Amino acid sequence: MKIGFIGLGRMGHHVAANLLKAGHGVTVWNRSPEPVQALVAKGATAAQSPQDALQGDAVFSMLSNDSVMRDVGLAGPLLEKAAKGLIHVNLATISVGFAKELAAAHAKAGLGYISAPVFGRPEMAESAQLVLVAGGDAASLATMQPVFDKIGARTVALDAPEKANLFKIAGNFMIAAELESIGESFALLRKGGVDPALFHDVLSGRLFTGAVFKNYGAMILNRQYEPAGFALTLGLKDVNLARAAAEGLGVAMPTAELLKKQYDDAVSWGWQDKDWAAIGEVSAKKAGV
Repeated sequence: MKIGFIGLGRMGHHVAANLLKAGHGVTVWNRSPEPVQALVAKGATAAQSPQDALQGDAVFSMLSNDSVMRDVGLAGPLLEKAAKGLIHVNLATISVGFAKELAAAHAKAGLGYISAPVFGRPEMAESAQLVLVAGGDAASLATMQPVFDKIGARTVALDAPEKANLFKIAGNFMIAAELESIGESFALLRKGGVDPALFHDVLSGRLFTGAVFKNYGAMILNRQYEPAGFALTLGLKDVNLARAAAEGLGVAMPTAELLKKQYDDAVSWGWQDKDWAAIGEVSAKKAGV
């Protein structure tokens, strides 16, 4: 398949590299040139503009937020220059409202659109172990499933793009809430003179056996927040997406309001480039430990 790729951050770079490994012809575009050059060395073709990446069978994009996607033109102007019948797979976590807008804009231009936000950190993207939550029409999903199988370990199919983004927003909200609770628990233990490493060892082996407590818990325990696999500002973005979705659906999410305050505080302290697990350090700082 001839595939374009727009947005080569730490996640996007690995996804594009796996598409190359699978034998697809990949044309890549990024706002900064270094990631493009790295993939060209692996066999990709460099796009001179985003338009060049929309001339094949499909295009993947993995940009940071709604605003950047608008700036690139993926909400309208750029679509008029795309190859007929192209399917756009958007791997980014975006707002529910913007997902609906994108679906309508692509339909108007005669293009396919799939929202396919992913669960996983850069190392999972590199090893093709991502979980994709893919929302779109059945025909587009069927066309792209063999490609999804080369970049992820599981695809969860939903019947509308905005449902996929709501799914991902809810998932990231749960992760953020657990990071906060881990941080509060560790701060309480440290303040009381109890070794949080022992606590983490016991609970990760019995009650909290999932990846979030084991892996992120270890990051918070060891205070290792750099280099960031997922930046703190992106965590704040996703918490705000959950708040906006809740407001739109008339759902109270008081924990989201707490998380926003904690992330805002972390940003005010200059932590914006740390991993979003640094939310677990906020309570420790406030407690003086």
